[in-house]
Amino acid sequence: MEEKIIGGKKRGMLMLLVIIAVFVLSVALIVVGAAADSIAPAVVGFVVMLADFVLMPGLKILKPQEALVLTLFGKYAGTLKGEGFYYVNPFCSAVNPAAKTKLNQSGDVKQAVLDAAKGGSAEAAELASKKISLKIMTLNNNRQKINDCLGNPVEIGIAVTWKVVDTAKAVFNVDNYKEYLSLQCDSALRNIVRIYPYDVAPGVDTTGDGIADEGSLRGSSEVVASRIRDEIQSRVNEAGIEIIEARITYLAYAPEIAAVMLQRQQASAIIDARKMIVDGAVGMVEMALERLSENNVVTLDEERKAAMVSNLLVVLCGNHDAQPVVNSGSLY
Repeated sequence: MEEKIIGGKKRGMLMLLVIIAVFVLSVALIVVGAAADSIAPAVVGFVVMLADFVLMPGLKILKPQEALVLTLFGKYAGTLKGEGFYYVNPFCSAVNPAAKTKLNQSGDVKQAVLDAAKGGSAEAAELASKKISLKIMTLNNNRQKINDCLGNPVEIGIAVTWKVVDTAKAVFNVDNYKEYLSLQCDSALRNIVRIYPYDVAPGVDTTGDGIADEGSLRGSSEVVASRIRDEIQSRVNEAGIEIIEARITYLAYAPEIAAVMLQRQQASAIIDARKMIVDGAVGMVEMALERLSENNVVTLDEERKAAMVSNLLVVLCGNHDAQPVVNSGSLY
């Protein structure tokens, strides 16, 4: 269903003046009938007042970034967009199936009880709830526990910024566009997270081209967030919703394996650090031997070279500062 914008002039103020004038006229007729002890003017006054009350529901007030979807006897009549004071067919009714659904900051979809408008009636609060917000909003669903591509349970949470761009699709194509968006966000998140490992792992293809890459949830958060956004957008197009951005707000191993995986990461970091230290030490030893040989500073046989290499490696690779021992005698 395509959105149809109700155009034309905003005749709300003019019709309000007409309604007030008709009401004053009906009251005057009733007063005249009572004063003249005549029933005819009073009956006419009551009929005119009744007609005036029938016209009043046609008055609609919209604030900036609000819309109102109207139906006439069950048929889609159009959408009011843009701030202003409007007058429409008084028999038109506003429709918003997600009026009582609230996306809380925590992300839970709840049925919120409408508070009566302060200083107003319950009908005014109900009318306000039928308006569809066109503002950019944020959905922050609860964290989910999902297995990554290696089977490790991961807890992840996302924040999705979105807005309604087609009110007709949002109202008529899905039962409740807010609940629909929340469920599709959870589903899309599961589909994307299952493609990636938490950390870089060998032999894992995350792009689908058959070639192993270094993609991971922790190291490729921007790419993962972009894929999540595209996945959600493809699912909510029919609901008239535009996904502006999706961001990962929380990422961690599940509590039951968090301690073990932390030890694994620490062990891996220690091994990588040791490897770098050893590589550097070997390079320094090679450089020292080459410089000694080039400048003929000292000539060492293979046994003395082995001893020198051993001593240098101990000094360079040790965890603590070396305690040198000065040899005052002969090397031989």
